[in-house]
Amino acid sequence: MSKKPIYRQIADTLRQQVVDGELKPGDALPTEALLREEYNVSRVTVRQALKLLTEEQVIESIQGSGWYVKEEKVNYDIYQLTSFYEKLADRNVETHSDVLIFEVAKASPTIAEALHLTTEDKVYYVKRVRYIKQKPVTLEETWMPLALFPDLSYEVMQKSKYHYIEQVKKRVIDRSEQEIIPVMPSEEVVKALGIDPQKPILEKVSTGFLNDGTVFEFSRNYFKSEDYKFTLVAKRTR
Repeated sequence: MSKKPIYRQIADTLRQQVVDGELKPGDALPTEALLREEYNVSRVTVRQALKLLTEEQVIESIQGSGWYVKEEKVNYDIYQLTSFYEKLADRNVETHSDVLIFEVAKASPTIAEALHLTTEDKVYYVKRVRYIKQKPVTLEETWMPLALFPDLSYEVMQKSKYHYIEQVKKRVIDRSEQEIIPVMPSEEVVKALGIDPQKPILEKVSTGFLNDGTVFEFSRNYFKSEDYKFTLVAKRTR
C-alpha cells in the first residue's frame, strides 16, 4: 500500500490520465461529488488533490462550471491580424461564440469618434463570449457601422465576423490598431469568464480598418492573461 497521503494518490491518478490522453486539454474533470464517491474520501481530501494539481498548472477551476484540464496558451501574434477561429485552427479544438447582446443603437460620442461617425449614425453593438470547448476565454464587445453592414446578423456573430466581411461582403481588411493593458476585472467579466476577481486580466482595445481607410469596427476584448501569450519580433534599428 502506498504511504503517500490519499489526496496525493488521487492527484497522481488524475495527472496520469492527463499524461495518457484519457483526459485532454479542455476536458472537464468529474465533479467533486463523483470523485468523492469514486475514491470513497471526504470533500476535503478531494479538494486537496485538486488544489495540488492546480498549483502544478495541470488543471484549472472555472467558477460556476467546474474543473478542467488546462489548455495550452493561445498564441497571440501581435503582427498577424487573425480571427479567434484562425488563431486556433492548428489546435483542432472545438470553439464557439455565445452572443449575449445583438442590437442597433445610435452611436455614443465615444463610439462615434472611434468609428469616424456622427452621433446620429446607427451602429451594431454586439457582446459575446468566446469559448474553447466548454471554457470561456474571452469577453468581447464590438461596435460596427450599420450603414457599412446592413445585413449583419446574430447568426453571423455566432461565428466569425472576419469571414463575413471578407467572404460574404467581399471587403478587404487592412489592419487593426490595438492597445493592450492590464486591468482589474469588472463584476461582469468575472461572471462571464469565471475568474478570480482579485487577479488582473488583459484588456485589448482595437480599431479595425478596411483597405480604403474605412473604420469597420471598434472593439474591447477581455481575457485572462494565463490563457494567452503574446509574441512579437523586435528588430534593432541601425
